[in-house]
Amino acid sequence: MSDPVPSESSSSPHSSQVPSSQVPSSQVHSSQTHSASPPAPKAPHEQSPWERRIETALWNSRFLVMLAVVPSLLGSLMLFIVGTLDILTVVGDVLRYYLVDSSIDIHDTLVPDIIIAVDVYLIAIVLLIFGLGIYRLFVSRIDQAEVRYPTHPFNVGSLDQLKDKIARVVILAVIIEFFRAVVDIRFSTPLEAIYLALSVLALAAALYLMSLGHKGE
Repeated sequence: MSDPVPSESSSSPHSSQVPSSQVPSSQVHSSQTHSASPPAPKAPHEQSPWERRIETALWNSRFLVMLAVVPSLLGSLMLFIVGTLDILTVVGDVLRYYLVDSSIDIHDTLVPDIIIAVDVYLIAIVLLIFGLGIYRLFVSRIDQAEVRYPTHPFNVGSLDQLKDKIARVVILAVIIEFFRAVVDIRFSTPLEAIYLALSVLALAAALYLMSLGHKGE
């Protein structure tokens, strides 16, 4: 009588296991990603009453940024008014000089006064971008701006983007201030003119390097 042939069910347990090297990498990656993903947030009915109240209070604390938004907008409004009044004053001086009395020369103060007004406008824009930017980041999106003007400067996606937009305007304001200082310079030696040329060259190089960083925009 011959020995019985072992059936497939009685084979070694190692024969039914698939080597890890033969497992598709996509399945391994998906299982690792699934295990590393954070747990889903609790539904309101799954939270305790105290937990729900505390988290509601913490979420509503984002409205504290309104203490920075409202003063920023008010400061921007004041600067726009000041800049506009400065421009109107210059217009009045020009009209008075050419139509009424030309005894007081306005050419020495005309350009610096206009430059100062432009500098004030730029600082007002900085406050405006800052106020609306942090409102969008911490409180709520500005739906009208995103629907009608998706590329508007007020539509910032992160703090880094807000910082970048503010830095551009601040740099422009510094350039305007430098231009105002240059207008008032009276050279006494040729060396001072060389210093001015070198400073203008450095400023141009800085603007060129800054434009390279935003070349794709």
